[in-house]
Amino acid sequence: MDITNLTRNNLLINQKSYLAISFILKLQQQGDLWLFNCSEGCQHILTRKQIKISQISKIIITELHISNITGLLGLLSSLSLSSRIKTLHIYGPPGLEEYVEFGRKYSQTNFRYKLHIHKLSTGLVANHPVYQIYSFANYLSYSQFEFLIISKEKIGKFNLDKAEYFNILPGPLYGKLKIGNDFLLPDGSIISGDKFTGEYDLGYKISFILKLYYKRKSIEIGWKSRVLTC
Repeated sequence: MDITNLTRNNLLINQKSYLAISFILKLQQQGDLWLFNCSEGCQHILTRKQIKISQISKIIITELHISNITGLLGLLSSLSLSSRIKTLHIYGPPGLEEYVEFGRKYSQTNFRYKLHIHKLSTGLVANHPVYQIYSFANYLSYSQFEFLIISKEKIGKFNLDKAEYFNILPGPLYGKLKIGNDFLLPDGSIISGDKFTGEYDLGYKISFILKLYYKRKSIEIGWKSRVLTC
């Protein structure tokens, strides 16, 4: 997963006044883009960074602040003009759906693609085959959300040459060895599955915390995170 910052020079700078935070998550292998917040001039920034808006599959609004949604309607309109067919999912606090609907109505714009707007709450937001997104409502403001993105662990690569060296015939046994099962042979010898696979990739997590201060929830969200944005 690659992160491209769109609005700030450093995602790790702790903010003392409200600053727009917008960035793109690029999912490796899938080719999908997840956009966090859509600030003013977002399309121009994406064009300058040579990022195709057609690849955006999810837009996540962390808070209904004007700095986070100024460029949203323009981006949605541009996707429609580009003859987009792929469904777009938008996640945001309560009130986002009304904002988009009123903006569409008064600008007399119809989107040619399917648009699904999901209301955020604490819990699982999106369950992707490789990644999961969890949202946490800020207890000081339930219209502001923090996020945790977790990549799922990957099973190590099966060592085919080693299996052939031990004369293990191809078949269902390979799959069972790959997930770490052990087998006891008639002569009393043991075949250990972990000896035939590479190391597991335990995955990683990215924490997106809007306000970094000492509280239990922030510590739990950010624990052992590879990237912490605030």
